[in-house]
Amino acid sequence: MGTEYLMDSNAVIDYLRSSLPATGMVFMNGVVNDIPKVSIVSKIEVLGFNTVPAAYKLLTDFFNDSLVLPLSDEVAETTIDLRKKFKIKLPDAIVAATAIAYNLTLITRNTSDFQKISDITCLDPHQI
Repeated sequence: MGTEYLMDSNAVIDYLRSSLPATGMVFMNGVVNDIPKVSIVSKIEVLGFNTVPAAYKLLTDFFNDSLVLPLSDEVAETTIDLRKKFKIKLPDAIVAATAIAYNLTLITRNTSDFQKISDITCLDPHQI
């Protein structure tokens, strides 16, 4: 079995806007075609912004077709550990903890937000 991925909020938005370079779009098409995985935090972040009805439908359709990973006890405990060790923002800590708990590579434009965490592998779709 190959590498499995967790899409961060910015990766979801950049993909759905088609704002990635061609190589990034090809890569992301493969990730999305293989049932994308996202943290519950990404769903909350992305759907929590006001947008026009057509864009909101595109976003909700994306999340309905995705595997939204919950805030489990393991994710919560890992989030607590990450916050204590690295002093990172709560949403970033939950996303990182989700990637760690499910052994997923995190796809994010903001790799610098996670660079201190050795237990996580990040991939920037703008740099593929």
